[in-house]
Amino acid sequence: MGRPPVSGGVLRGVDRAAFATAFADRLRRAGVPAGLTEAGDFVRALGVWTPGETTALYWAARISFVRRHADLAAFDRVFADAPPLPLTRSAAPPAARDDVHLPVPADTDATGDGGGLPWATLPAPVAEAEPSDAGVRLPERRPSALAGLADRPFEDLDAAQLALLGDALREAVARWPSRRTRRHAVGPAGRRVALRPTIARARRTAWEPVEVVRERQVRRPRRVVLLCDLSESMRAQAHAYLHLLRAFAVSTDAEVFAFATTLTRLTVALRHTSASAAIAHAGAAVTDRFGGTRIATNLRALLASPHGDAVRGAVVLIGSDGWDSDPPDELAAVMARLSRRAHRIVWLNPRAGAPGFAPLVAGMAAALPYCDRLLPAATFRDLLDAAGQLQSVTCTEGRKRFTATPTPRIIA
Repeated sequence: MGRPPVSGGVLRGVDRAAFATAFADRLRRAGVPAGLTEAGDFVRALGVWTPGETTALYWAARISFVRRHADLAAFDRVFADAPPLPLTRSAAPPAARDDVHLPVPADTDATGDGGGLPWATLPAPVAEAEPSDAGVRLPERRPSALAGLADRPFEDLDAAQLALLGDALREAVARWPSRRTRRHAVGPAGRRVALRPTIARARRTAWEPVEVVRERQVRRPRRVVLLCDLSESMRAQAHAYLHLLRAFAVSTDAEVFAFATTLTRLTVALRHTSASAAIAHAGAAVTDRFGGTRIATNLRALLASPHGDAVRGAVVLIGSDGWDSDPPDELAAVMARLSRRAHRIVWLNPRAGAPGFAPLVAGMAAALPYCDRLLPAATFRDLLDAAGQLQSVTCTEGRKRFTATPTPRIIA
């Protein structure tokens, strides 16, 4: 189905994209499915089209747009009604130029439905905007729900906002650092030769170890043990700290406990699928909450219980303000035992971020020499930062602890 060649050439600087888009619009109106992919193919085909050859242009358009035999008749009809001869980018009127070989019909309207070439028509008119002296208005940028609560104290947050804190904490501890174990598994990146698999494969090659199998050490997430103080002095932070315990209980290999005068294990209660139900069950399980505090007695009970082995090689996190009714020397002795058994000890103190804070409380001063980190934990942002630092403290090679005698400032 050839077409006679057009006499003369075509204008230089053809806007191929506009030409292909307008021709594809004509085809779509005729019922031919011509999308962006077909129009892009046609634009690339125009790059190799020889000016003045309508036959080559016809076959380039047909190969690019026609995908079904049923669309061939509609394509020939559109091509015959409006011979696709493109204009230049400037689209100047034909009467003002001498090198335009085919004039644009005078009855072309703005919508392209009154005849004429589809690539020379203008888009539908749009109503002009009303003049305004208000100037440029920029949208008001507001913080997200999480960022807006980042620096607010826990006592100013309601239950829904604390639930949002729990979701953010679970995302923060989703990727927990791992530790090496004594077990080995087959892996191509290992440095150690796996003898049994290598000998087994050597049976196929006359006992010559042609293929060497290597193995690597198996890594497991490092265990976390969390202890939260739910005494009267920690009433404002108790609900938020329970969300922190639940984030570790559902995301990592963690054992979580709460204490006031006695020690209560909350691991099973906080692993409930519903966050509100888990917090309610945990609060009901701690029968002595909002009472006195006996940190040394509870730590000693943990080390003597069946869960004392969970502390070995684990990261121990203690959330408390340091106020303790036990003697400071007893707390120092049990903290020394705990430090020999644990991998790292991190203490979260809600008063550590206050200006001029110094750990001069007797219990805090006795426990501080055996802690690897002392972190503030009084706001949303403090807990999220603490979760990030807990992930990095497990990768620290050397243990850098505090000095036994803190600088005297003020008592928090």
